Amino acid sequence: MNYIGSKHKLSNFIKKTVYEVAGKNLSGKTFCDLFAGTGIVGRNFKAETKKIISNDFEYYSYVLNRNYIGNHQKIQFENLIEELNHLDGKSGFIYDEYSENGTSERLYFSAENGKKIDAIRQEIEMWKSSKKINEDQYYFLLCSLLEAADRIANTASVYGAFLKQIKKSAQKKMEILPADFEPTKNQHDVYNKDANELIKTIEGDILYLDPPYNARQYGANYHLLNTIAKYDQFLPKGKTGLRNYQKSKYCSKTEVSKSFEDLIKNAKFQHIFLSYNNEGLMPESEIRNILSKFGKYDIFTTEYQRFRADKEENRNHKANGTTEYLYYLEKLY
Repeated sequence: MNYIGSKHKLSNFIKKTVYEVAGKNLSGKTFCDLFAGTGIVGRNFKAETKKIISNDFEYYSYVLNRNYIGNHQKIQFENLIEELNHLDGKSGFIYDEYSENGTSERLYFSAENGKKIDAIRQEIEMWKSSKKINEDQYYFLLCSLLEAADRIANTASVYGAFLKQIKKSAQKKMEILPADFEPTKNQHDVYNKDANELIKTIEGDILYLDPPYNARQYGANYHLLNTIAKYDQFLPKGKTGLRNYQKSKYCSKTEVSKSFEDLIKNAKFQHIFLSYNNEGLMPESEIRNILSKFGKYDIFTTEYQRFRADKEENRNHKANGTTEYLYYLEKLY
């Protein structure tokens, strides 16, 4: 997925730094990814730790991580994937509200792909209700559908807007590919909760934090993935068909520092890492001041090509590169 703040390209830097600080042998440790997004960081530590705790407030993210992190034993899926790919499309909520020739004239998907998403999403739900599939298979298939839909979405990148014409990649026929996960002998925990509330109820060894850096709200930028994942009925709002969503305090300049300090105060983890960059709402000095209250502070940096979903003339930050900070706190209880 083209994902705001994705740590895919930074995963080696993050892993190397964690090893340097917390030790290379993590087999007995619990690693928590509290703002998981697509879960790439947690996935990189899944086979090497005793347990992964993965969390994100957005439901589409929960679906991805329930599969990639929560699923840890092999499941049967080959015939299921084949059945889904051979379904005929049908008119439904995604076609009507978000597709070419739909009633609301939103061009997030071609007509064919919008109907195919509806048919597959309804089939997965029916299989779950009839107990044809278990919970692990359900999230595996739902994750596979979200990724398939994202590949043929008619957007520049995020879902804050659709393109005026169906682009070439969005004209391709959608195909479900298996969202394979890494099997492990240990179980892992996946949550769909507010990070500042969840932190009060969990504990472990390594806490990795990757909160929103700026005013971009993930609930707005990825609303359509939430809609496909939940497949609930609501009245879409405005030209882009937004659903109601809860705004993150980490996207508010007036609230982010207090929320961050409360989270650190309540964290029952020895090693705490925070990914942030030089374009974030909290300056380095503010983060340093907060972390230093709770223990030993350090900082690691690397240069990184910034995410570009907007046009050159519309961007607040013109630079192609940014400095990615990985803050470290050895918390003293």
